[in-house]
Amino acid sequence: MNVIQILRSKGSAAIETITSDITLSDAAARLAARRIGALVVTGRDGSIAGILSERDIVRRIGEEGARALSLKVSDVMTSKVETCSPSDTAISVLERMTSGRFRHMPVMEGGKMTGILSIGDVVKARIDEVEAENQAMAGMLSG
Repeated sequence: MNVIQILRSKGSAAIETITSDITLSDAAARLAARRIGALVVTGRDGSIAGILSERDIVRRIGEEGARALSLKVSDVMTSKVETCSPSDTAISVLERMTSGRFRHMPVMEGGKMTGILSIGDVVKARIDEVEAENQAMAGMLSG
């Protein structure tokens, strides 16, 4: 299974983005309202400037207390963002997420962001794939 198949099965192509100049408080409110775990931070030209996850916010609050909520996204975001392409395999994306210890990966095609995957999206797709393979094998063995 590859990334494009996962995006299609996911159903939603919406990519939530923010700019680096908003506060962590506003970013946290957006995450809560959308019920998502990360926001892609974009520059004025639409390019990826970083990514901000719930974990980033919680870590900073743990370090600085409530005053962290007044910090700008640019002070907290992860600037080095790993991306994948639609043709990448689920296994390769899962390996990169696991080894890099991150949970969200934007999908890039032709220099444009076309989607975002969470580790949950990839794990679900992989489980579905393994289950389908098991059912096919069981069918071959029984008849």
